[in-house]
Amino acid sequence: MTSNQTSSFNQPKFCSTPAWNPFGITFANETTIGRFPCAIFININNTIYTVNLETEQILMWINNSINPNKIIPSNFSNSNSIFVTNNGDIYYDNGEKNGRVAKWISNTNTSVNVMNVDSSCFGIFIDINDTLYCSMSGEHQVIKRWLNDSEMIPTTAAGSGIRGSGSNELSYPYGIFVDLNFDLYVADSENHRIQLFKHGGLNGTTIVGQRSSNNMISLDCPSGIVLDADKYLFIVDQHNHRIIRSGPNDIRCIIGCNGRGSQSHQLSYSATLSFDSYGNIFITDLKNHRIQKFDFLLDSCGKFKIIH
Repeated sequence: MTSNQTSSFNQPKFCSTPAWNPFGITFANETTIGRFPCAIFININNTIYTVNLETEQILMWINNSINPNKIIPSNFSNSNSIFVTNNGDIYYDNGEKNGRVAKWISNTNTSVNVMNVDSSCFGIFIDINDTLYCSMSGEHQVIKRWLNDSEMIPTTAAGSGIRGSGSNELSYPYGIFVDLNFDLYVADSENHRIQLFKHGGLNGTTIVGQRSSNNMISLDCPSGIVLDADKYLFIVDQHNHRIIRSGPNDIRCIIGCNGRGSQSHQLSYSATLSFDSYGNIFITDLKNHRIQKFDFLLDSCGKFKIIH
């Protein structure tokens, strides 16, 4: 059995008092990425990947380039998610048009089908055991498939397939994340909560949001979730136009805390986020048609403390 034992993406380890510049920098605007950007992925070498829905292209920024310096033509109508493995293979949602998750094989001009799906995947994730997860929002379900299995038939990871708010149900799930223990975190959008499904279990626990024990902050259609090295949750609270950081003893807004807008300190229906290796946060700012970068403030951790 082959296994990818190291993550291909960044999970920074922060100090106890991290902070980010509330004023973002526009990393890419509508001219570059088109309208309504949704997908973003940053690997451990800080190569940035996103999708231009209008031109049906995957864009890559390599070696700190200002403009995308690699463009891959593809064939999708509305790709909502993207995931890149350590060997450079690019997995992307192609469900709405072709009913599949596709893989663009690194250093080739070849795209292959890796999972058959019934609807678009609003979240794609590959765990360290090479299991591919797809969050089928329209089917109210998360499915998975081990990539080394010759069978193309996926199995259920979460959700009964019927819309609901029970512990075994989901309502338009969007972003997903799988940790090193193979526990699955789901942004359960229209239930306004983050669900945790322990490895092998189909009954979830609400850890943030409606009916949770940590309900100090209400969520409104969360669309993305990422964990840092200490399992603090970074939540894209889409309809509140903000980013929430949640941990055992602390939950607070860190970006976009003053309401919807198009200024540098504001967001408008943001979709997903990703870290670079320095702890900076990149956000697909959907209805502002841009990707915003919010710099991590080293001073927030004291003069001599840095992250890696």
